[in-house]
Amino acid sequence: MKNIRKTSQARRMAIAAVACCALAAMSHAGAQTAAEYGVIANGTSSPGKPVAAGGPVQMTISMAPTAPAQPAVTVRGPNCTGNLRSTRDVTVPIGKSTILQLDEPVRNRTLGDPTVVQAAMVAPKTMYLLGLAVGTTNMIVQGRSGGCDVINVAVNSDAGGLQSSIAQLMPDERNVRVTSAGGDLVLAGRVSSAASAQQVVEIAKAYAKRGKTEGNVLNMLSVDAPQQVMLEVKVAEVSKTLINQMGSALNLQGGFGSWTGGIVSSLLSGAGTLLSASKSNRLPLNMQLDAQKTDNLVKILAEPNLVTLSGQEASFLSGGKIFIPVPQSSSNGTTTITLQQEEFGVALRFLPTVLDGDRINLKVAPEVSELSPTGVTLTSTNVSGVNILPLITTRRASTTVQMRDGETFAIGGLLQNNVSGALKAFPGLGEVPVLGALMRSTSFQNDLTELVFIITPHLVKPLRTASTPPLPTDSFTTPSAIDVYATGNMEGRRKVAPVQAPAPAQSPAQDTPAAPPPQPGVPPSSLQPTPVTRPADGASPSVNAARDASLSSVPAKPAPNAVRGDASVAPEVGTPQRTASIDPMRQLYTH
Repeated sequence: MKNIRKTSQARRMAIAAVACCALAAMSHAGAQTAAEYGVIANGTSSPGKPVAAGGPVQMTISMAPTAPAQPAVTVRGPNCTGNLRSTRDVTVPIGKSTILQLDEPVRNRTLGDPTVVQAAMVAPKTMYLLGLAVGTTNMIVQGRSGGCDVINVAVNSDAGGLQSSIAQLMPDERNVRVTSAGGDLVLAGRVSSAASAQQVVEIAKAYAKRGKTEGNVLNMLSVDAPQQVMLEVKVAEVSKTLINQMGSALNLQGGFGSWTGGIVSSLLSGAGTLLSASKSNRLPLNMQLDAQKTDNLVKILAEPNLVTLSGQEASFLSGGKIFIPVPQSSSNGTTTITLQQEEFGVALRFLPTVLDGDRINLKVAPEVSELSPTGVTLTSTNVSGVNILPLITTRRASTTVQMRDGETFAIGGLLQNNVSGALKAFPGLGEVPVLGALMRSTSFQNDLTELVFIITPHLVKPLRTASTPPLPTDSFTTPSAIDVYATGNMEGRRKVAPVQAPAPAQSPAQDTPAAPPPQPGVPPSSLQPTPVTRPADGASPSVNAARDASLSSVPAKPAPNAVRGDASVAPEVGTPQRTASIDPMRQLYTH
């Protein structure tokens, strides 16, 4: 009886031990799976339930380097038999999934970093991978036979999706290649223009945004034929000043003595005198009549030209620099004088961007400035005398416009008419008709100013010619001593350029006048086509026909509006116009 009881107790103890082992194994597997999916749930992706795997019993072991928040079950690696059988590399785009086929049913697997990729078995020999974050990790998969395989997983940005988007949005740009490197998108290949390259980069930047993070875009695109833009700027100003003065001064005290007088004196000094008389004894008699008329006319015409690549800013300055004293107060209460540098002259700064259809987007800022002869008068209690500070008169315009090749636009203008007058008279007597003019003095000044800014962009290419284009200094030589002292010639004698062979004749387009024949001393490459005359009915001639008339055809460019000295008509700022003209600067380029 005692033996039977002992046998029953032994059986119960054995069954309890087996149950404990089974529960321990189940709790270990559950803790491992919960730890893996718990890390995923705390990441950027939403938590998901593990997919039930069919076939043999499986176990997932996480090798993540992060320390668990709570004590976890001891992690065991796979018990591989023999050496590693193979190594595979798998790339998964972020946010996308893939299916991986294995050689044999899986017994267990280890995942290095579950925050980068999520792995689950959907069949005994099929694994499901989902890219969670940009990065790299690996898995060790053990098959039923005991052998192990290593799978290297890299999660990168979705280069394929961006490639499809670029092909859909920009079908003409077929040479753009998109790859990924370290989570960044890399754009390579060729595009047709700088504007297209900028559009591709903007699409890639929008595609690189993923949740809270934003990937970088590496632009390695190259433009097939970088377009160059030459900008012609004309700054024309006419300023006229009219001054009329009429007055008299009478000082009568009586007496006799010697008399002095004069007629028409000191007109150029600014205080004109028509008639003056005075008596130089103790009882003087002074009488003076002033009459002056002054006409000042100033004309300014600046034409800077500048060439740059599309998308690149260029600047030009022809002038000088001046240093202006500026007081600076220090912390201890003392004042020091520093020199501030200011530039003056003819300046130009512009940024062109060539768009489709020969349209050019321009950010342009022309400027014409010079030192004023008057300056600014400054008086100070600490400095004796009167100080005159330099004054710079500036004409500047800054704007953004869009034009076509060869069009001309008046981007800005000014029409100013200032009138000022002054009257000084003896009360009562100065208001008497006719005779009252002797008792009063009048001054009248009228300032008229007209200013206009005109720009013309051109798409140009360098000339391919063996000869150097003509320069402004080619026809001048240094004068000799005989030329300077005997004849007063300061420019020397003009060179006689050799006559060059004419260029091959080109077949002119229909309804287009032929180019003029070569002149002596002028290279054939510098010849410009004859300006196209406008029909009597006012119809616009064909610009394309004018371009086909010669190899060196130049896009039409209108001349600036005639700026009148009386400033009665303001320049019109409106639609870009096209006319024909010849500019020596454009002889250095082809279109």
